[in-house]
Amino acid sequence: MSGSKVISVLDTEVLAVKGGTTQLADAAAATGRTCAPSVWGDFFVTYTPPSPQMSEKWMREHVDQLKRQVRCKLSKATSMAYTVMLVDVLERLHIDDHFRDEITVALQHVLLLHHKEHADSVAAADLLHLESLRFRLLRQHGFLVSADVFDKFKDSTGCFRESLSTDARGLLSLYNAAHLAMPGEEAALDDAIAFSRRSLKSLQGKLGSPMAEQVSRALDIPLARAPKLLETMRYITEYEREEAHDGVVLELARLDFELIRPLYLKELKTLSLWWRQLYDSVKLSYARDRLVESYFWSCAIFHGEKYSRSRIIFTKVFQLMTLMDDTYDIHATLEECYKLNEAMQRWDKSAVSILPEYLRIFYIKLLNDFDEMEDSLEPDEKYSMSYAKTTFKQMSEYYLREAQWSSDKYMPSFAEHLDISLMSSGFPAMAPVLLLGVRDSGGAAATTKEAFEWATSVPVPALVRAGGELARFLNDTASYRIGKSGGDMASTVECYMAERGVGGGEAVAAVAALAERAWRTINGECAAVGTMDAALLPAARLMVNLARTVEVIYLGGRDGYTVGGDLKGLVSNLFLDPLPVY
Repeated sequence: MSGSKVISVLDTEVLAVKGGTTQLADAAAATGRTCAPSVWGDFFVTYTPPSPQMSEKWMREHVDQLKRQVRCKLSKATSMAYTVMLVDVLERLHIDDHFRDEITVALQHVLLLHHKEHADSVAAADLLHLESLRFRLLRQHGFLVSADVFDKFKDSTGCFRESLSTDARGLLSLYNAAHLAMPGEEAALDDAIAFSRRSLKSLQGKLGSPMAEQVSRALDIPLARAPKLLETMRYITEYEREEAHDGVVLELARLDFELIRPLYLKELKTLSLWWRQLYDSVKLSYARDRLVESYFWSCAIFHGEKYSRSRIIFTKVFQLMTLMDDTYDIHATLEECYKLNEAMQRWDKSAVSILPEYLRIFYIKLLNDFDEMEDSLEPDEKYSMSYAKTTFKQMSEYYLREAQWSSDKYMPSFAEHLDISLMSSGFPAMAPVLLLGVRDSGGAAATTKEAFEWATSVPVPALVRAGGELARFLNDTASYRIGKSGGDMASTVECYMAERGVGGGEAVAAVAALAERAWRTINGECAAVGTMDAALLPAARLMVNLARTVEVIYLGGRDGYTVGGDLKGLVSNLFLDPLPVY
């Protein structure tokens, strides 16, 4: 790892670490030995949402009617241009799950269309936009499309034609598409990223709304790496302002959002009550009180009514992991860390006697909560909880290793650090948790035992490892920017600095480039999994969803989970703010 070459195009502006929004006072509180309190308190326990203008029964019946009309539109779509633009809108409005089979058929048709056939029917001004859109959608749905489709937009020197530098829509589509690059495609797509990014930045300040906002969002997080739900929260109002918007599609998206929000608020209230009782009883005041942020995270991974149990289980496990993480990281002595890990490995209430008094209630609550989550699973799902327990116990081992390093003031090599810290990032441990309770539209289990075996296999699957690397690199970049307390273990940024003899800025840029490499591995592995075993594809896509949420949490070098105020606007948008009508 330490000798690997950093991706050249991303050493410069493409991976420049953007300034965060974190306030210094919040950052100081978040990195000290006690955490800032929740910015939400018990708000969602007592909150009563306004009554809807229409009954739920009427909305559901009307949604069914609208879905039939959209299915008809998809089945009758014949041109490449109309098909990809319709699918793109459905996905950005997050209503594509209603039409999964129809979209697959439509994209198969797009794939089979001869290139000459659709190129001749597309206006030159739209060609870059549509070719990029086609490339992105096909890749996101597991179809292998060569990056040489962009060669037609280059001049005799192999550079993108400068005449394209003012085509904002085409450049934005190219930028989003090129971020689905896989390992080995540097030559093909690095230039596309650099050209489109440079051109889009030069156009900023000259664009009207909503293109200006869409460009700004993409430059922060490319569309292919952004959680769909966050895009929907913005695009649903932007789409209405497009002259060519489809009224049926827009109405369906609005009603779909209005139907899911009450469920979100119901789940959030239930979880808030659970967490308040747990947090108050365990009395671990040094631990982060971030239930709302954790549930927001789960909503960005799992959208839709069928994922209700999955959101609840993910949030609970993540909160329990946070209590354990903060105990190891900022409070327990090394001796207490050893005792906690011994109890975790035994996973039995009889082990409570070896723990210090202040951890006993937490330990009993932890075991009880896992039992209750297992009870919430169907008989054919209960086996799967053992995978979550195993990875939770493994997390304890990794936390202990880091506590040892911190106590010894040990500076590991970059590679040694990453082997442990990518695991302690939580991504590999949450991989099987993502699969718990997931059912398809018909109510059948959507994830198989094979998927759990794959997600927890040794060595760690390349997709899961890359997700862990991404989470670690973004977390450590945020920690380095914010500053850390004296007892914290060295981060990957600091290990890189020590090993290479470079300054902080160069180390941050190098780690950011490695995060980009991790994304390319995620792209490539997701495609490979779909090709080798389609049964694993739902699991792989959930892993990608988790990776997308990591980008939001650590956007611009912030730590939106630890410093909860950084996510307050997004939380309000999702759960509280009415949808604007233009």
